[in-house]
Amino acid sequence: MAVGWAKDGAVQEQIDSTVEESVERARRQLPTGESLSHCEACDAEIPPGRREAIPGVRLCVICQEERDREQTAHGHYNRRGSKDSQLR
Repeated sequence: MAVGWAKDGAVQEQIDSTVEESVERARRQLPTGESLSHCEACDAEIPPGRREAIPGVRLCVICQEERDREQTAHGHYNRRGSKDSQLR
């Protein structure tokens, strides 16, 4: 049941759109091309199993984990805003 001016299913459409955008962003961040034999950040050897499992890998596990932590620490901006802010 929709309330106010929103059409039926508007909330689900927004959720679906957010999920689709997140999946596309993650796909764009996947490495491509030939894997490196040594990490581009610390020059440690990248194990052959990792290079085979992730085509285009450029970082060792330790450096990749650090980069992932840095990216998640920044958070994401909700550009759509809350419903309350849209009604003002």
